[in-house]
Amino acid sequence: MKDIRKKVADAVAILRQKWRGTPKVGIILGTGLGGVVGHMDVDVTFPYEEIPHFPQSTALSHAGNLVCGKFNGMDVLAMEGRFHAYEGYSCQQITFPVRVMKTMGVDLLIVSNACGGMNPQYRQGDIMVIEDHINLMGCNPLVGVNDDELGERFPDMSAPYTPELIDAALGIALKNGYVAHRGVYVGVLGPNLETRAEYRYMRAIGGDAVGMSTIPEVLVAVHSRMRVLGLSIITDMCLPDALKPADLNDILKTAAVAEPKLSQIVLEILEREAR
Repeated sequence: MKDIRKKVADAVAILRQKWRGTPKVGIILGTGLGGVVGHMDVDVTFPYEEIPHFPQSTALSHAGNLVCGKFNGMDVLAMEGRFHAYEGYSCQQITFPVRVMKTMGVDLLIVSNACGGMNPQYRQGDIMVIEDHINLMGCNPLVGVNDDELGERFPDMSAPYTPELIDAALGIALKNGYVAHRGVYVGVLGPNLETRAEYRYMRAIGGDAVGMSTIPEVLVAVHSRMRVLGLSIITDMCLPDALKPADLNDILKTAAVAEPKLSQIVLEILEREAR
């Protein structure tokens, strides 16, 4: 953990050479969900390879940039693309940018993803506001000697996703006339998609959607005492008795079609924060 503090300081020093903002909000944009950046007044964009100790994004449709700028005059950091354990990165590497965001001043982390829907009430293209999660990834970024300056040894996870922000996101969707569900996200390692038996198991233990990201970042955000809003786009349906082979192009198309709805939620949350 103390080694993490030194690496975070190295990264922040490089960012501060070109940007002096004090961001209140950090955003992690997942598969096909980069549209929010277009609404920012961008000050500077850092390719990940220019930031010390940042992993490199290898996932499809992940641009691999840290965007520094403003929204309604409020400083914001946005990650165009994230990192995954299936790329070979440790949970500590995956969550390193969240530590950097916290050190820069971020109080609210908004994290988005594309995922598979297991709840039969869901439909492809729907939005799910994450109210809880189940970690089946086999890793936890908080394992190891704890650094009390970063967070407490046993962070409480009774409400990892901020209830007020969940209600606000659902209200935004309702006001604008599109479907948004309140649901439980299951995180798995990947990169393979799941078997029929695995979908049945995850549904039986309370999961509504499944993906290969998000949970490590949220664990570090809670450890760092950040507020958290988690948003998912249901890009494919994972119903074991009606399962079809996944088509990556179809998943990306669904993410692109649904992205304006997710972006609208994020942008209206940002407006609330900027007041």
